[in-house]
Amino acid sequence: MDIKAEKILERIAVASLEKCVAKLSRISAGKWSVADVRVSCRSMQEAIFDHAALRGTGAAVYFDVKGEFPFTSMVVFRPEDIDTISKGFMGFSFSKLPNLNQAQELLLSELGNIILNALISSLSNALKRSFLPTAPKCVQGETQYLLEALWTAVGRSPHSLVTVTLDLQCDRTVTRSEVLALIPENMEKALLAAETAQGAN
Repeated sequence: MDIKAEKILERIAVASLEKCVAKLSRISAGKWSVADVRVSCRSMQEAIFDHAALRGTGAAVYFDVKGEFPFTSMVVFRPEDIDTISKGFMGFSFSKLPNLNQAQELLLSELGNIILNALISSLSNALKRSFLPTAPKCVQGETQYLLEALWTAVGRSPHSLVTVTLDLQCDRTVTRSEVLALIPENMEKALLAAETAQGAN
């Protein structure tokens, strides 16, 4: 992976999601923040190994972007923190259940849609291309299953993986979610070319 492309992706991810969490903090009851950003080259098995310490199930909202620069992205939430997430986003808590119900899935889908669209819009603006993502899907399962779903559209080979950790604080409770985006090599090259052209002007 090109170091310059890595820095570009990191800068875009930070700028887009810091703007997004600032907006979420203004319109919702909780305080959102970007806790960490990483860009690395990872295969599916390497990503699963990186997340091996995570136990239990996650709830992920993901969608694919088709076209010239196809890529996949998802936000992984902690289902056991649905009460904190709902209170932090809407101002009131959903009850904890063994599995997410339809209302809880709709909440996570809406929240995931806001977060992922912030990142996708920034990539679109940087490349001056229009992206048309699929409708967001909410799935629940073990971390390995969720990561396999992320890689389904692109194969198991190494890809640039953008990982952004978000914190939501509501009262004295903090829950953490993770944004993951698989970036194809041709998008990296296009971002480098766009930055070079902008610097020449």
